[in-house]
Amino acid sequence: MPDTVAHGLLAGLDEIAGTGRDLRAGGYSRLLWEPAEHELRAWFSERAQRLGLDVEVDRNGNTWAWWGKSGPNAVVVGSHLDSVPGGGAYDGPLGVVSALEAVARLQAAGFAPTRPCAVLVFAEEEGSRFGVACLGSRLLSGGIDADVARGLTDRAGITLADAAATAGLNPAHLGRDQAALDRIGIFLELHVEQGRGLIDLGEPLAVASSILAHGRWRLSFSGQGNHAGATPMTGRRDPMVAAAHAIVAVQQAALASPGARATVGRIEAVPGGTNVIPSSVTAWLDARADTDDQARAVVADVSAQLQAAHSGCTGTVVEESWTGTVTFDPELAARLALALGGVPALATGAGHDAGVLAARVPTAMVFVRNPTGISHSPEEFATLADCLAGVEALDTLLRELL
Repeated sequence: MPDTVAHGLLAGLDEIAGTGRDLRAGGYSRLLWEPAEHELRAWFSERAQRLGLDVEVDRNGNTWAWWGKSGPNAVVVGSHLDSVPGGGAYDGPLGVVSALEAVARLQAAGFAPTRPCAVLVFAEEEGSRFGVACLGSRLLSGGIDADVARGLTDRAGITLADAAATAGLNPAHLGRDQAALDRIGIFLELHVEQGRGLIDLGEPLAVASSILAHGRWRLSFSGQGNHAGATPMTGRRDPMVAAAHAIVAVQQAALASPGARATVGRIEAVPGGTNVIPSSVTAWLDARADTDDQARAVVADVSAQLQAAHSGCTGTVVEESWTGTVTFDPELAARLALALGGVPALATGAGHDAGVLAARVPTAMVFVRNPTGISHSPEEFATLADCLAGVEALDTLLRELL
């Protein structure tokens, strides 16, 4: 592969390597419409404009960079730039940088598209600020009610509507954007693999076959706030103890359902003092499984545990987001796998914007090997050789599709 491609890919990743570093959590924290994410948006716009692409932001905060005129039946390729708290350097940005490099390579070769083409960066893919994963693609496609979305709040109590207004968007215009959706003929997303599938296969690349059913639920526990030293252990109504029972139930429910995955990765206590029995505790459950019924059964098991009396507290379960099992267009996946020389197909447990769009438009994904098998962590990685294989794959596929 030409050295210019390696240089361009490395330059793109290096240009954003200092943006959003999180010294407390390690890795990167790049949350929607916060300073680091704003800086990344500006970087993307400037880099796209260097390629002569026309940049626009849609009414839901997703950023499009058009190669030539925008129009219907476009081949749209891209990913996201936001991160989980303390996330890795490749989850999202690798797909964006690789898409830009593939376009640059095609331009340098004098390739002329016969249909519209755009690089697309989705807003709030991780859901780290407002709690709903793939929020930009859900809003675009009508996968979330606009009024519900406007009322979402971050940890500081700021609503999505207010944050959108501060970012220069009209909150009243958030929601399904049929005109933008109608422009997408095919959506293609390259992403670092978030697991060990390609390690086990001994392959640098794969196309996606499916995404596990997955969702997020808010578990709320209410008790009696009191003094940690003056309140005897007997008779306490401690919601942290009730939450602990539920978290153990989460693990047990997932272990009892082969292939299921369930995680409590965030917990908040009110008022949050070391010497205070909390009055309430909120935990967030992420549950995934091979089928919709299996994932919901895990949550039902946890919910049943919440209804049991623990420490005199009450508990509730509220669904915050849900995406059923996604099967990518098999004909498109087979076509792309063949174009790439017969690369394998791979299922994933990680959610993606391509999975949300799959219900509305033909979508496909290319995975790049992660030699650590670790993601949503600073240890996430991809070798230069595999990243360059990803750029080569996008070059090949865009030639095939355009």
